[in-house]
Amino acid sequence: MNLKYLPGLLAALWVTICPAMAPAAPAAPETPPAKAALLRQPLPQVPLEELPPEVPGEPEAVPGEVEEDGSFTIILSFTGDMLLASGHGTRAAGNFLDYAAKQEPTYFLQNVKPIFDEDDFTVVNLENVLTDRTLTPREKTTDPAFWFRSGTKNTEILTSSGVEAVSLANNHTGDYGTGGYKDTVKAVTEAGLQYGDNTHPLYLEKNGFRVAVICNGLWNEGQASSIVSRLRAAEAESDFQIVFYHGGKEGVHTPEAWKVRASRRLVDAGADLVLGNHPHVLQPREIYKDKEIVYSLGNFCYGGSRYPKNRTVIYRLTLTVKDGTLVSAASELIPCYVYTGKANNYCPAPIADETQAQRVLDFMDGRLKSPY
Repeated sequence: MNLKYLPGLLAALWVTICPAMAPAAPAAPETPPAKAALLRQPLPQVPLEELPPEVPGEPEAVPGEVEEDGSFTIILSFTGDMLLASGHGTRAAGNFLDYAAKQEPTYFLQNVKPIFDEDDFTVVNLENVLTDRTLTPREKTTDPAFWFRSGTKNTEILTSSGVEAVSLANNHTGDYGTGGYKDTVKAVTEAGLQYGDNTHPLYLEKNGFRVAVICNGLWNEGQASSIVSRLRAAEAESDFQIVFYHGGKEGVHTPEAWKVRASRRLVDAGADLVLGNHPHVLQPREIYKDKEIVYSLGNFCYGGSRYPKNRTVIYRLTLTVKDGTLVSAASELIPCYVYTGKANNYCPAPIADETQAQRVLDFMDGRLKSPY
């Protein structure tokens, strides 16, 4: 054999044999979705501080993992109104149930699923009846009045996209009377979702640390008294207490004076965090006695209108716990669009435009009168 060909033969043999001997290469990690203007704020501090830059070469901690010193994090995400239905459960061109008939359940929350998957618990306000029966709507004295229901299969919209718990403490889960409400409770529990309502608190537990989420209506200042009672009862069963209430005037970006007083009273009574929903638009947040109050998280995936106000947020809370004791609490607002089409396509998404995202954050911290 001519030796001048030997190097080439050896190289070919190396290329052929080595891949078979080498372990399989790990799959490339998925690129996380862009989160425009994600800002982290320790609860007692205003204004927000930008996320610290990554240190080159520093290993990245896995969220929620127990560290060498025994500490761990609990990450919770909250959204405002999720209305996975249409008026009277009727399908019409372009409405939510029309989309639900044409799309897979994973369609609706596809843009925010990576965010929900990263946390330990995602809690949303589910504002419609889930039933497969034909039920009579209950009478209402309000004008205009609305009734919302859908089939129980719509629970898969939540379970397929990283949602673990729902609040049913709102004004539409009772649209079809006691029967409709019981069907809704059955639907969410059979789907594996936890729920909270005006009598049933949510308890979310990790590594022995228990977070209570007190879901309740707040339709007048006096109703705060019943929430205070529930809050004090929850203190004996949990380590951190969140009030997730539903109430206030719709369509206004400024909370009423009575709602401000009631929310602050909840903090005075021991709430570690107060989150509101129902106005269908965002309302600002404040720090009161070192505790955070968000007066309205607005709409999220919202089937109640073809043209809802198109700004919302995901509220994310990170609790750091060591030796069973809370070490720190930090919050993060993720500005989102309620929909991403010319009309409502029921598909919320993080705002990628930094200017628009910052407008939302500036509004939430009282620096702008409007988030748009």
